[in-house]
Amino acid sequence: MAVPSPSPKDALRAAALQARRAFARSLAADTRAELEAQLAERVLTHVLTARVIAGYHPLRDEISPYPILDRLIDGQRAVLPSFADRDARMIWREAPATEPSPWGILQPPLAHEALAPDLVLVPLVMADRRGTRIGHGKGHYDRALAHLRDGGHEVYTIGLGWDVQVSDTPLPADPWDQRLDAIATPREWIACRT
Repeated sequence: MAVPSPSPKDALRAAALQARRAFARSLAADTRAELEAQLAERVLTHVLTARVIAGYHPLRDEISPYPILDRLIDGQRAVLPSFADRDARMIWREAPATEPSPWGILQPPLAHEALAPDLVLVPLVMADRRGTRIGHGKGHYDRALAHLRDGGHEVYTIGLGWDVQVSDTPLPADPWDQRLDAIATPREWIACRT
């Protein structure tokens, strides 16, 4: 059996995960809450026209989208990733996340309505200023976003991360990668597509 060659992204992903972990775990709880509030202030003006906003239930070291989702206005609906099983394509169901997914991360109950978001808040492992994103390597977001776009659904993507997760150096991209439209950190808004 042939062993697949390592991707150029593998070493970048490992280093970025270590940097994210070290940064997030160095934060006192009140400092982390303040940074996540700053992120929300930066992002909220960019989501005003969206009707269905997709967030995510954050892993321990990921910046939380909940300060954004908690401040949506009347008429806006929050959705979160949902998987029927490990082989299923990611879809979004109406929040809140109250049941374990096939990986143990909380997700909305499968009985909740599935909705197609028009704006997706995407978690980062790393991203560059052109909108190339490195995630955890499973391709869930790339496949789900491609499915929406191939079906004619317009969707705007905002990558969310700590400032240490943004690379000034261009990252390698695969043909299937879905570029981000923008990136937001507690200190910066980066428009990736003009």
